[in-house]
Amino acid sequence: MIATIGGFDGMHVGHQALIKKAQKIIVIEKGANLTPNGDRCEYTALPCLFYELKDIKNLSALEFIHTLKLQNIKGIVVGEDFKFGKNRSGDIELLKLHFNVETVKEVKIDGIGVHSNIIRDFLRQGNIKKATTFLGHTYKIKGEEIKGQGLGKKELLPTINLKPTKNYLIPKHGVYVTLTNRTPSVTFIGRRSTDNNFSIETHMLTPFSHEKIYEVEFLEFIRENKKFSSLQDLKKAITEDKKKAIDYLGRNFLRI
Repeated sequence: MIATIGGFDGMHVGHQALIKKAQKIIVIEKGANLTPNGDRCEYTALPCLFYELKDIKNLSALEFIHTLKLQNIKGIVVGEDFKFGKNRSGDIELLKLHFNVETVKEVKIDGIGVHSNIIRDFLRQGNIKKATTFLGHTYKIKGEEIKGQGLGKKELLPTINLKPTKNYLIPKHGVYVTLTNRTPSVTFIGRRSTDNNFSIETHMLTPFSHEKIYEVEFLEFIRENKKFSSLQDLKKAITEDKKKAIDYLGRNFLRI
């Protein structure tokens, strides 16, 4: 059995370079927020074995190696800078004494190393295009529907109000072109002009069926959040957001 080991938060293109050489993924869970918990398994067909960092952080390098051998692992694929064991005392050379080891060079895009912290920065900046490129897939969060103000349906556009189901990194506040459960949509993140409360709200652009859980995939940043002095100004901005989203989707994905 050949395994690759790491945090794998994001399951980005750098991670995929390791995964394609392995038969099993060993995930060291230390509080991921791009692909938390089992979300990672949605981006691979390989079996995933999870270890909580708190449960193994005090293992010596040799104790960690013993743990791997109990999983019948014969080969390991890791990045060139891989360290393991308490105080990061274990290295590639120690691994080679116990396993067949293959190292993979750092993946770079436009001269920038592909790492989860870089992708987090892109998302915090609203740079969805860069985040998507480095991830190799769209960034998404999952949420359950909660009761909203009811104002959208009455005065503006009907929206689904969402509460994240996990500790996802929330992208920069603003308005986005999205797919919600694969349905074209416009999503707002931030403090509402009407009551100043934080919300995540999605307006579906085509007919859809109600579900318990919604997956919101971010495609493009439209604009930053702003305070509107009147409901009329807010409605005008929302209408413009919808028009921009439909145009973007028409140019890049589908006609709606």
